[in-house]
Amino acid sequence: MKKNMKWVLIIFVVVFWGKIWGQDSPKTVTAKYIDQEITLDGVLDEPIWQTTEIAGDFQQFFPSDQVAAEYPTEIRILYSDTHLYVGIYAEKPPGDYVVSTLRRDFGALSNDNISLLFDTFSDGTTAYFFGVTPYGVLREGLVSDGGNDFNNTWDIKWQAEATRFDDHFVIEIAIPFTSLKFVEGSTSWRFRPYRWNNQANQQDTWVKVPQNQNLSSLADMGELHFEKPLGRSRTPFAIIPYINALAEKDYAVDDAKTKFKTGGDAKIAIGNGMNLDLTLNPDFSNVEVDDIFTNLTRFEVRLPEKRQFFIDNSDLFENFGNTFNEARPFFSRRIGLARDTLGNLIQNDIIAGARLSGKLDNNWRLGFLNIQTAKDAINEIPSNNNMMVTLQRKIGKRSNIGAFWVNRQAMGNDSFLEPGEEFNRVFGVDYNLASADNIWNGRFYLHKSFQPNDRVGNFSSQATVTYNPRHWDITQDLVYIDEDFTADLGFVPRTDRLKWGTGINYIIYDNSKVFNTHSPGFLGITYWRPSLDYKKTDHMYRFGWETFFRNQARVEARFSNNYIYLLDPFDPTRTPGAEPLPGDTGYYFNQFNLSYQSNATNVFTYNAETTLGRFFNGDITGVRGELGIRIQPKAQFSLGFDYNNIRLPGPYAEAEIFFTTFRAEISFSKKLFWSTLAQYSDRQENLGINSRLQWRFAQLSDLFLVYNDNYFTGDFGPRFRSINLKLTYWLNL
Repeated sequence: MKKNMKWVLIIFVVVFWGKIWGQDSPKTVTAKYIDQEITLDGVLDEPIWQTTEIAGDFQQFFPSDQVAAEYPTEIRILYSDTHLYVGIYAEKPPGDYVVSTLRRDFGALSNDNISLLFDTFSDGTTAYFFGVTPYGVLREGLVSDGGNDFNNTWDIKWQAEATRFDDHFVIEIAIPFTSLKFVEGSTSWRFRPYRWNNQANQQDTWVKVPQNQNLSSLADMGELHFEKPLGRSRTPFAIIPYINALAEKDYAVDDAKTKFKTGGDAKIAIGNGMNLDLTLNPDFSNVEVDDIFTNLTRFEVRLPEKRQFFIDNSDLFENFGNTFNEARPFFSRRIGLARDTLGNLIQNDIIAGARLSGKLDNNWRLGFLNIQTAKDAINEIPSNNNMMVTLQRKIGKRSNIGAFWVNRQAMGNDSFLEPGEEFNRVFGVDYNLASADNIWNGRFYLHKSFQPNDRVGNFSSQATVTYNPRHWDITQDLVYIDEDFTADLGFVPRTDRLKWGTGINYIIYDNSKVFNTHSPGFLGITYWRPSLDYKKTDHMYRFGWETFFRNQARVEARFSNNYIYLLDPFDPTRTPGAEPLPGDTGYYFNQFNLSYQSNATNVFTYNAETTLGRFFNGDITGVRGELGIRIQPKAQFSLGFDYNNIRLPGPYAEAEIFFTTFRAEISFSKKLFWSTLAQYSDRQENLGINSRLQWRFAQLSDLFLVYNDNYFTGDFGPRFRSINLKLTYWLNL
């Protein structure tokens, strides 16, 4: 009996240990070393492809993370001294592919594609991603914050070709090692491919990712092993000059100008993990324009950074204090903009800049940025030196601690420089928590600002923790910002506040053929004003229900109870000359919101949202939405609108605020594109048109022809017009 029990115990221990070991051991695939060239044609006909290991057995992520992928995907990897080659074979349902464009940096929601994550430093925090559609269209970008931040503005040189069939497609990828940063002598990277099979309304991943996490999560990764150690990361010296010819006319003041501008960027590799970016007389002209929007709040709204110089390793600079955008000490869009004597935001030329960023080793990251802006005496804007230094240390598997110093220093002794505006400095420390399984996340920071003769207090601080197991998403957030905290190069919508936020969502996984998940939830946010003896100034208590369908559509209903205490008079309609709502008054109001988003993979798509209820001491009716249609794979068109009817009692203003946006994108080929954006705003009395023709004549080298036109819509007539011819060329030396 004892002997039998002994064997039972041994078997139990072996089985139990095997399960534990299996849970801890990641999936692996080995890249085969080759000393021959691969012809990139999307065929995989070289015999060497058939001798490699296969990364297969994909797991479904959506609609269910509990079953194997319905349509097999196989990944094979080769590498030489200069390139990493990836061969992909993917089965699919018979019929048309889902594809919306032939233009680079496509959107995953409306294009079948396969993406690859390479965590080359195996830190679980940052990674490169590369994606390819069955038409061989590319997208690439940087993943940071453990997979929560996905930035596809980053560009580098690589290639891919694809062939398509009725029931499968094949992709061949060649990524130069010079386009990546990694440790010399590396024998493995963390790695995971995943697939958007939009034709079948499914998303698959090589390594299982829980559906309550992001598909781009870096917590759930496999390993890519190399047969022999990699050499040095030899990123080439790149020069990216530009030439820009611009003709413009401002009809409001009858001022016509012709400008010719030249400058450029340079990229220099420093060691295996650092990049040095240099810019001289950069051109941030209106090749791209921001979308217009309706802002019914009292506070500034943050817009995304699109300028390439600021993108690489941007999380090293931009992510300090960024949780919920309460108080960022650095926001790169502040550089190159300034306010004139009337308080209007205008362009402020950048003379030159340098940016050093990247990995010192597996545990340390360094960032340094220094940019000089030009003096504009007419608008009383001094020349400023703008600098930021950051240092980040990895802690544990995926957490890190970082410190920074931001400095804006006015140069010279201009008479128009007001006392107290000579400089602004902010320094601080952030601790970013990310557990190995990504169930626990958080941010804890303390920042302090300095201005001339102002050194006491000026603190900004936050403690945020999120608990995210399979069925729950629970967040607690505490923020305190001093009245005099100032970040000239940051984004701080408001100061003098104490905030407490609670978010609770429960996820119900539905096994029906129609629904995928249901998420009832509660969000409560309360603000107090420390300088007013902690008087409550705002609250928002919101109850909601969100449902995702198996066809990737989504519907959400929300009810909110709001309170706003206006310290100063405020007109939410922003009607010129209108009587503002009185200050030193509190307002309670309830609102109901309902939204629907159709399946983005359909040829015809639409979304709609409505808001009904009270607004301060009046009422509001809001309706917004967008209609879209695709002509695969050449063109896509969309029409968006936003209407808000605000009805306040007399003597306060009533307003109907409306804007509409029309967008057209046509891909003549993978190298020639035409896009047009037309935006009409009745509040701004403006119709703006931006039309751009882009010819990508070489990798990352473009010729742009851009036409901008703006019209007054009251007494219809031209307001501002420009035509812009810009040439950029990426040269590796």
